[in-house]
Amino acid sequence: MAEQVPEGEHLDLENLTPRQIVAELDRYIIGQQEAKRAVAIALRNRLRRQRLPAELRDEIAPKNILMIGPTGVGKTEIARRIARLTRAPFIKVEATKFTEVGYVGRDVESIIRDLLETAIRMVKAERIETVRDRARAAADERLLDALVPVPRRRPRLANPFEALFGGVARMGGDEEEDDAERIAEARRRRAEVAERLRRGELEDELVEIEVEDSTPPMVDIFGGAGLEEMSINVQDLFRDLLPKRKRRRRLRVREAREVLAQEEAQKLIDMDQVVAEAVRRTEQFGIVFIDEIDKIAGREGGHGPDVSREGVQRDILPIVEGATVMTRHGPVRTDHILFIAAGAFHVAKPSDLIPELQGRFPIRVELKPLGREDFKRILTEPDNALLRQYQALLATDGVHLTFTEDAIDELAAIAAQVNEQTENIGARRLHTILERVLEPLAFDAPDAVQGEVVIDRDYVRQRLADVLRDQDLGRYIL
Repeated sequence: MAEQVPEGEHLDLENLTPRQIVAELDRYIIGQQEAKRAVAIALRNRLRRQRLPAELRDEIAPKNILMIGPTGVGKTEIARRIARLTRAPFIKVEATKFTEVGYVGRDVESIIRDLLETAIRMVKAERIETVRDRARAAADERLLDALVPVPRRRPRLANPFEALFGGVARMGGDEEEDDAERIAEARRRRAEVAERLRRGELEDELVEIEVEDSTPPMVDIFGGAGLEEMSINVQDLFRDLLPKRKRRRRLRVREAREVLAQEEAQKLIDMDQVVAEAVRRTEQFGIVFIDEIDKIAGREGGHGPDVSREGVQRDILPIVEGATVMTRHGPVRTDHILFIAAGAFHVAKPSDLIPELQGRFPIRVELKPLGREDFKRILTEPDNALLRQYQALLATDGVHLTFTEDAIDELAAIAAQVNEQTENIGARRLHTILERVLEPLAFDAPDAVQGEVVIDRDYVRQRLADVLRDQDLGRYIL
């Protein structure tokens, strides 16, 4: 059995094996081994490619994946978990949100722009973490300046003409001695406050600090291809001409320290290096998950919206096969970005996609619908199991839930039954059922319900009896 990594830690990309990836996915996703294996192999191939000579490395393109299966079986979760485990830039988009060039709406190149912005946030957060200690030290110094400012020596001018023509101030002996005493006293008090600050005695004290205004004016431009939803930061355009705006904020010391530390960290990192690293990660390790791709599949010769659907496919094609997308941070190549497309394909079939796009998704995996036994495992086995989530939520109000085995079996059976009688929405059905079952407890806690509460089969049936008896009502409630 593959070794698992403790929760909260990332897998080591350099030693990432397909078995490790599948073992990690098993902690959160029940079943769907074929899809897990396909994704694990695709990720391992990325690592293998990095170890090849440069002339061969650029020739190897990622093998994009097409996941076919009904909603609620784990398609999106597989891609999302992979991105979290490997710290790869990841973005999920809906194919139906995009329109053909020339139509009103988002163009497909915005996918890559959004992916790059995600990568920049990731790299920036990592760099800020590396300078956190230095940033906090600088923030403490600024806090001291705000709490105990050091007085300056008072200038003394002999006559108004010296102030007018830049004369040098002259001070008497008594005045100089008085200033020296004030500065020495301020430094002693500053040392005392610094010690109290280190001991955490001033965390709830209010302090007024001066920070850079983080809400610069924005100009939104809406236009043709490549211009939709692109915001131009006026302050960025005139960065060298306009001074940075400042504003004063009154906060508690603990809050002020975080604000100042964030501002100091921004000064310590090189944004040019951040952007360069983000572009590299986007190009080499980026993952794009395109959901509902079956909704833009259709036969040629359609009318109305069908015309635009095929146009969207043709716009997606160059990005998937490899193109250069211009962003405000520079060009981004998409040759080695991994694309994972998913769809239920209830009406359309994968063969209804244009042939060129079909060929760009050589790996196809079919995810199986979930049944009663799968639902039982989903309720109890994953690290983020649904029952554990509800138990943790209500425990904050002093209600300690216990689910009996027959209650779990009944919940799974009802979920499978409702999916068969109505629309099959997979594991998402468990959410609707649990919300219905636990609604009285969630409402009464902590006022009328406290302590241990046991959920058994009879309680589940009692809560769902009316809904299950009336199938028409069940279509709306469950």
